[in-house]
Amino acid sequence: MARLLTDEKRITDFFACDVFDDKAMKAFMSGADYNAFVEVIQNGKELDRQLADKVADAMKEWAMSKGATHYTHWFQPLTDATAEKHDAFISIDQNGKTILEFSGKNLMRGEADASSFPSGGLRATFEARGYTIWDVTSPAFIKKSNGGAGVLCIPTAFCSFGGEALDKKTPLLRSMAVLDKEARRLLELIGKPCKSVSPNVGGEQEYFLISKEAFNKRDDLKITGRTLFGALPPKGQEKNDQYYAKIKEDVLDYMADLNESLWKLGITAKTQHNEVAPSQHELAPIFTSANIATDQNQLIMETMKKVADRHGLKCLLHEKPFDGISGSGKHNNWSLCTDDGRNLLSMGKDEQSNRTFLLFFMAVIAAVDDYQDLLRMSCASAGNDRRIGGHEAPPAIISVYVGDKVSQILSVIEHKNGEFKNIKEYLEMGVKTMPKLKKDDSDRNRTSPFAFTGNKFEFRMVGSQQTLSTPNVILNTIVADALGRFSDKIEAAKGEELDSVLSKIIYDEYMAHKRIIFNGNNYSSDWTEEAARRGLYNLTNAVDAFEALNRKEVRALFNKYGIFNDVEVAARYRIYLTDYSQTVNIEARTALSIAKTCILPRAMAYQGELAVKANALGALSCGKIQVKQIKTLEKYINDFDKAIDALEVATKTAQATSDLKEKAVACRDLIIPKLDELRVIADEMELICDKNVWGRPNYQDILFRD
Repeated sequence: MARLLTDEKRITDFFACDVFDDKAMKAFMSGADYNAFVEVIQNGKELDRQLADKVADAMKEWAMSKGATHYTHWFQPLTDATAEKHDAFISIDQNGKTILEFSGKNLMRGEADASSFPSGGLRATFEARGYTIWDVTSPAFIKKSNGGAGVLCIPTAFCSFGGEALDKKTPLLRSMAVLDKEARRLLELIGKPCKSVSPNVGGEQEYFLISKEAFNKRDDLKITGRTLFGALPPKGQEKNDQYYAKIKEDVLDYMADLNESLWKLGITAKTQHNEVAPSQHELAPIFTSANIATDQNQLIMETMKKVADRHGLKCLLHEKPFDGISGSGKHNNWSLCTDDGRNLLSMGKDEQSNRTFLLFFMAVIAAVDDYQDLLRMSCASAGNDRRIGGHEAPPAIISVYVGDKVSQILSVIEHKNGEFKNIKEYLEMGVKTMPKLKKDDSDRNRTSPFAFTGNKFEFRMVGSQQTLSTPNVILNTIVADALGRFSDKIEAAKGEELDSVLSKIIYDEYMAHKRIIFNGNNYSSDWTEEAARRGLYNLTNAVDAFEALNRKEVRALFNKYGIFNDVEVAARYRIYLTDYSQTVNIEARTALSIAKTCILPRAMAYQGELAVKANALGALSCGKIQVKQIKTLEKYINDFDKAIDALEVATKTAQATSDLKEKAVACRDLIIPKLDELRVIADEMELICDKNVWGRPNYQDILFRD
């Protein structure tokens, strides 16, 4: 049975109990120190060493009261993972006495060996020094092992000795500051001032759960995170009977444990359900600021894996762990909110508030159109290439779905006639006992990569194992740029009637960028042709998408707002190419190993068994079926052996060049096609070989467990 929280153990009693939050700060800090630290967090006041020492002491006492023995600067290097080095609170004083110590210096700055983290050529291997710098806006927390030992985790940025950003957090914080500045600037100009504007993010996380036993018998899953071989089972997801279906008891047990673990970390895990594919599920938290949402999503992925392990399960976060069925994404829901609670992407009840909405809405439309390639790049990876473009995920073409109501508004703006009337519509079910429900402003379009859903935009292209940081860095920056352009126009029109100026901006921007709006079926071939006529990008693979970083307008954008300098952009370009090539190369080498040491020997062994039976039955004038099977298998074995050779040649060719772009192109154009050809033959052999001889859990075993 699933573990249920009783009345004696209410969620509110233990929520965020492992977070150094407002409640913990008040309990372990003096009133004056607490107020001073809140001023630093909320208003960006500089943190002096004296206050840092007091915060550090309070944090140490709180952490030790929770059983923590170590602390770590928890950071996000230029991978999609996190990193940490643990130091104990224990120290020795000048008299040789053992003491427990944690200073403001320890809290504010750490020193890491940065030589083994990706740097994209920012530094040589021998230039090892790096720094971790405390991010006061993201609360510290305690991670506990299954045995109960605790580590105080301090969210930090990570930079090189020269100050270049070597992490995912620094550019995100930079982009949030730029967006806040430009949004406040525009609001001030239109008479709607506020103290701050924050991008709020809700990241829906899709994942697969399979048995640990099956996982451990699949080398491809263990090494690459996805199945490199595997024939489709007789039943997949075609009946759509998994989506929102009754959740199995063992999965409910897992989800209950996962939720409790996340709630203790202050993560508002809200929604859970079965997804489309067998053994696929989803978790969605409540919105929070982009920085904290990104930190929390990293913890969600880590906790999902840890909790699965203690339930005899494995959590798969690869974008396409099983060929032929739906993969997993991470929907990035993005909105803009002011400090006084206004959602700037929510339609208002009067013309004035709707004018504000339209300005910010149009800024997003313009930004997405101007930087389609950059948004596509933010989700590019070898893993996500396997998902994007399939009929379970957005296509590679970026477009924006706006829905019926906004479309009507835009039509009125374009044709400059009539006025939009916000008429409330209701659902009538024809059953008197059912309540009358107000219809939403628009339908949902699950085929759109970038959809407006009433008061937020949902970017559905992000891969399930990717960080939320990169897409939000891009989104924040390009929207800030559009808002800044709007403000420039307003300031240039000083003395003109404001409403007239704003109406012109909205009209001009819509007419310039309406090509990016598409409300139809993004999966259709007709849309691909129409998008080409509109001049939209169709970047079908990661290698092409990475080229956005070399576009001069993109580098100028990053430089203008201080998100990345040219060196940092170039480093990321090299890192992305390297990661792509390494991923594909590892998959190829793993496939070759499995093909040569497992699949080929077993297929030949089964062929031998059939030959023995055919010979024995031949004496009785029988065995025709066995002979037919032998000949079929002989063809597959010969083709498979040739495919192995072809993949080996492709792999060696790709590795022969030292040029990063050439290597990535070779991986894409040579290795991946040969890898896929090898799989097709193996999967055909799997369907005709004795399952016991094959010796590995197949898709049916893995996806349809009891």
